[in-house]
Amino acid sequence: MSTAMNFGAKSFKPRPPDKGSFPLDHYGECKYFKEKFMKCLRENNFESALCRLESKSYLECRMERQLMAKEPMEKLGFKDLIDGAKEAEPSESGKG
Repeated sequence: MSTAMNFGAKSFKPRPPDKGSFPLDHYGECKYFKEKFMKCLRENNFESALCRLESKSYLECRMERQLMAKEPMEKLGFKDLIDGAKEAEPSESGKG
């Protein structure tokens, strides 16, 4: 019984994934944010829900430095953090 495979018969063209893969931070541009996020995870028994602010900051750093595609934070699951920040900002209409 022959189990030889003919690898030359099929043409495989690799393509990058739509999401979930991005360039490594070779120069450590976002190292501070990554370390802060990892520390938060360790301190909270790796419950990522408790470290969402740190996660958001890390992703914002990566997007600012073109280490990942820019996406609205709402689309990345941070809508509630953004809405909360907007509510905390003083309103312009209150000035007299």
